[in-house]
Amino acid sequence: MKLIPLPAFQDNYLWLLHDGRRALVVDPGDAQPVLACLQRDRLQLEAILVTHHHPDHIGGLDALRDATGAAVYGPARERIPEPLTRVAQGDVVQALGLAFQVLDVPGHTAGHVAYYCPEVDGRPLLFCGDTLFSGGCGRLFEGTPAQMLASLDKLAALPGATQVCCTHEYTLSNLKFALAVEPGNAELINYQQRCEELRARDLPTLPTSIGREKQINPFLRTRLPGVVQGARAHDAATPPDEVAVFATLRNWKNQFK
Repeated sequence: MKLIPLPAFQDNYLWLLHDGRRALVVDPGDAQPVLACLQRDRLQLEAILVTHHHPDHIGGLDALRDATGAAVYGPARERIPEPLTRVAQGDVVQALGLAFQVLDVPGHTAGHVAYYCPEVDGRPLLFCGDTLFSGGCGRLFEGTPAQMLASLDKLAALPGATQVCCTHEYTLSNLKFALAVEPGNAELINYQQRCEELRARDLPTLPTSIGREKQINPFLRTRLPGVVQGARAHDAATPPDEVAVFATLRNWKNQFK
């Protein structure tokens, strides 16, 4: 299997997975990069996986469906252009001979889903949309801090080796914030240096992994003393419970420069 991040817009990645003949794509906000890749590599698009309803994730959906006849799978409780198969927690999507488990991960949007395959060429694989980013998480446009924290906990419980395919190249800005929260985190300092080197060569910082994010991502570390201390240093009124700490971090990140 070959995993390809197709750049789109200013900072999106449309993830394409293929076996040399058949392909699937995740969150095709723009059809053109996908069609160009399919033509170049002589691939047949078999499936389109959608995580949530935002335009930069579904804008190319109709054009791709019409051009390729690919089957579309998307969240049961969001407005996604028909026809599609609507999926939710506990469903399984079969594509490319792989079985993707559907996970409900509300927070960024009310009906956001993720797709998890326990084994792709020896490693688990996660398409998480805008729920988890490297060093960060999605804004809460429709959900609550408690919902998003529960969704991130669900993802953090996946195996550490899981490849995490986030849909935006937000890593450097996220790591700048993470260092403001945890300035003494040596893993975070080293990771920031590696990511800066990648971006200097115009290479993606993604995919990341669950194991790495548990070491460096403050939104997966809200119960750890250093992160609690960072949140309360920013807002002394923050109660020391994990939802309040998460809410303070998310509000802080929203305004962080």
